[in-house]
Amino acid sequence: MPDISTRFEGLGVGFAPYLQPPGPEIVRWTVGEPGFATPKKILDVAIKELEAGNTKYTRGPGSMELCQEVASYLSKHHDIEVSAEDVVVTPGAKQAMLYSFLITTMPDDEVILLAPSWASYEPMLEFIGAKPVHVPVRKDNFHPDMDAIRAAITDRTKMILLNSPCNPTGAVFTPAEIQEILDIAIENDLWIVSDEIYSRMVWVEWPHVSPASLPGGMERTIVVNGWSKSWAMTGMRLGFLTGPPNAVRAAVKSQANSASHVPTFMMEAARVALTCDDSVEEFNLEYKKRREIMKAGLSELPGVRLVEPEGAFYIFADITGTGMTDTEFADGALEAGVQLIPASLITGGEGFIRVSYATNEEAIHEGLSRLRSWLLQ
Repeated sequence: MPDISTRFEGLGVGFAPYLQPPGPEIVRWTVGEPGFATPKKILDVAIKELEAGNTKYTRGPGSMELCQEVASYLSKHHDIEVSAEDVVVTPGAKQAMLYSFLITTMPDDEVILLAPSWASYEPMLEFIGAKPVHVPVRKDNFHPDMDAIRAAITDRTKMILLNSPCNPTGAVFTPAEIQEILDIAIENDLWIVSDEIYSRMVWVEWPHVSPASLPGGMERTIVVNGWSKSWAMTGMRLGFLTGPPNAVRAAVKSQANSASHVPTFMMEAARVALTCDDSVEEFNLEYKKRREIMKAGLSELPGVRLVEPEGAFYIFADITGTGMTDTEFADGALEAGVQLIPASLITGGEGFIRVSYATNEEAIHEGLSRLRSWLLQ
């Protein structure tokens, strides 16, 4: 039997071991998936497009109507000014991230990750031969340590990867912090890849700011976003990217030689979704409510310490006060009937757990009750 390529040796799978669906008796706080049905208006359009026979090949980056809607959305919500020609719609934001990594790096180039960062970044970079450089964030609020970022830059550094609001920490970087990171990128002629999938989920007084919206930012920033989180469309696998013309041209080539395009019948549904601000606001009100319930409940548990969750729908909790490792805590919680993620599965996450409050209120209350009974027994 022939051997597989060595590129898979040592390649991690992130949180995957703890994302396996448990039995129905287990409360699941792991998966980053909205606890809502996809809005019916979006589903109706997708069904109508299927019935109309829109199942054939079409424009690779996405229909012009969809790409124009993305451009309008970016202008309206994030002050990013691009044209429809500057947008590539991808099979999920994760695919857009992979294209962005291919565009901004070559093998052995270094990429700065603000650790702890989303579990898929590191293996995706390693898969294409780039070198992740983990720069720890501040432990008091999970915001960037600018001196540490500057100290990590070498002549091999090609890109800084941002994710704000952040998975897994829930941090929302301030406008001043985004500006300073952009300044660092300009000073060192670096790319920025900005993962903005949670950009509509901000629970603090300062806004989400994209580096692409700031002077000098658009020419060196690739923005990645998508439909999964804000519109509860995770299984529909729809994302997009935008950036300077040379990056977009490369993304078009990446798509043409891999996925071709997203499902044709989903393009109009995706366009309509971007107009459904009422659904986004409705979901966000529920997320805020669930955030408060989860935050209050976890804060009462012995040995558990929280940093204020500022955005997205995650809480990154320090459990070192329990005397357990994060893996021991996660395994004990599972025995108690609650599935959560031990953060030592990612660089910089040791001693923390990640929980998602995107699930329904009943699951939050029941999970808190089970953890209380376990930890106070």
